[in-house]
Amino acid sequence: MNAETRDGPPRALLIAALAVAVGVLIGILVVAALRQSPPGQQPVAIAAAPAPKGDSAECRALLGALPEQLGDYHRAPAAQPAPAGAAAWTAGGEPVILRCGVDRPAEFVVGSPLQVVDAVQWFRVGEAGAGSDPAADQGRSTWFVVDRPVYVALTLPQGSGPTPIQEISDVIAKALPAKPIDPAPAR
Repeated sequence: MNAETRDGPPRALLIAALAVAVGVLIGILVVAALRQSPPGQQPVAIAAAPAPKGDSAECRALLGALPEQLGDYHRAPAAQPAPAGAAAWTAGGEPVILRCGVDRPAEFVVGSPLQVVDAVQWFRVGEAGAGSDPAADQGRSTWFVVDRPVYVALTLPQGSGPTPIQEISDVIAKALPAKPIDPAPAR
């Protein structure tokens, strides 16, 4: 076959050009996928609760040390107006809510049972369905850190498992010094 009977570029050149074009297209798609930001987290409404020490140095230090993730829960912005000392994480359902600088829970009295998680002492308020804690009545439980300079409340959705409280305990143990517990007198 002579050069005068060919109808285009050599086959090898055509295949090489096609391979380069496909490679460039794949590269553009990969870069576009990497640059695309994930959809923003929806703000979480956090109900106002008395937190007289929510703006304290201890709470600011704790909030600054909080992780972006607690197990399957990802940090979410708080809807405005956000209470001082509050943070939230969500996994698509009910959020995990942390409140720093809250008052000592009224139920925390001498002889109250405590749970120790990673050197942090926690007190659970109410049992699900018992009527003593509206959050627990909705399948949520609220735990209070009782051995630090400020009380910290952690409200967990039903089925959240132990990971959120374990990871928060680790952060609290590092961010806030321990102190003796101060329960109210037994009634």
